[in-house]
Amino acid sequence: MARWLKQSIAAGEKAAANAAVRATVEALLEDVAARGDDAVREMSIKFDNWDRDDFRLSKAEIDDCLAQLKPRDLEDIRFAQAQVKNFARHQKAALQDIEVETLPGVVLGHKNIPVQSVGCYVPGGKYPLLASAHMSVVTAKVAGVPRIITCAPPFNGKPAPAIVAAQHLAGADEIYCLGGVQAVAAMAIGTQSIKGVDMLVGPGNAYVAEAKRQLFGRVGIDLFAGPTETLIIADETVDAEICATDLLGQAEHGPTTPAILLTNSAKLAKETMAQVDKLLAILPTAAVARKAWEDYGEVIVCDSFDEMVEQADRIASEHVQVMTSDDDFFLARMKNYGALFLGPRTNVAYGDKVIGTNHTLPTQGAARYTGGLWVGKFLKTVTYQRVTTDEASAMIGAYCSRLCMLEGFAGHAEQANVRVRRYGGRNVPYAEAAD
Repeated sequence: MARWLKQSIAAGEKAAANAAVRATVEALLEDVAARGDDAVREMSIKFDNWDRDDFRLSKAEIDDCLAQLKPRDLEDIRFAQAQVKNFARHQKAALQDIEVETLPGVVLGHKNIPVQSVGCYVPGGKYPLLASAHMSVVTAKVAGVPRIITCAPPFNGKPAPAIVAAQHLAGADEIYCLGGVQAVAAMAIGTQSIKGVDMLVGPGNAYVAEAKRQLFGRVGIDLFAGPTETLIIADETVDAEICATDLLGQAEHGPTTPAILLTNSAKLAKETMAQVDKLLAILPTAAVARKAWEDYGEVIVCDSFDEMVEQADRIASEHVQVMTSDDDFFLARMKNYGALFLGPRTNVAYGDKVIGTNHTLPTQGAARYTGGLWVGKFLKTVTYQRVTTDEASAMIGAYCSRLCMLEGFAGHAEQANVRVRRYGGRNVPYAEAAD
């Protein structure tokens, strides 16, 4: 039976915080829809202390940002983007258009068509998270999206050079220095100066995530994303230092980040908790990581690998790091996760920044029904049909007519009957099923 050595705060406290965010975001979105650029500018001044005549960066500004980076910085950005592009290309190659004759004279098919415009949000108010530009812009480019715009907030009162460089090198067509709900709303709804998009992607804080949720339907989104989550599955083949390091390495994302250790070793569990306390004394981002660990950290001790799989699938974490004597046991059996990191040689930071898989992943249990952002998210798989012979049309029409009348849809039935009469030479009375 699973035993909790440490639990997170009550679910009720989380629900109350979420309700307050929902109400705030709803009012902000209504304001942007009503007043456009004026509302966006006022919100940018209020929330980011940032104002300018045009939030879109000019070519000169982009070039200036690139010039501020060291050659090694640009080389590193290009390396990371090359890994993301390479994996996305392999993923796209697995998606094929098809056309098949399912019955004599009946041809069905599907095509994969890129979404025509995408808005990518790149978080950067607290940390300049340039990796999010790789994950969204590069992947959309590989999918063939013809118009890609990006928004990232100012960092220390100006465009963040590294984020701007990442957006530009990834291939963004329009780059805006604009953050928060106002950025997401402007991209989705459109304003006098920003043409709206068909789809929003990219992670963000609770307000950005809620804005995407409320805008879903008006535009497509990649997924409903909450705070970063990490789950470590470990046994005594690894030590407490590596477990604690990997827990806190993700907890620094924000004060509501869940960080969970799942183990079959009470010894490792206790040693990891002690090691977390040690590392928090020296970690530069300890103020944030400590709050996340205190409020959302958990330590669960199980009796067996099977029980660990059961608990892991219940948690359905965004990131799952497996460091055990048999990592493939978990790869073969686990069903609910955003991304797996197998063995101590890899870790979530690799996936977040550089290895090539996408770091925009499902949170808050969404891994039960969806995976993360990938090249296929930017493609619409649409179907078509063609009937090539009179005989096939009359044959399908007879079936269709009877099924439509079974449902009471006389008009639908007549769509079939007129073809039975025309192509099959059978006199089927109006609004009666072909027999």
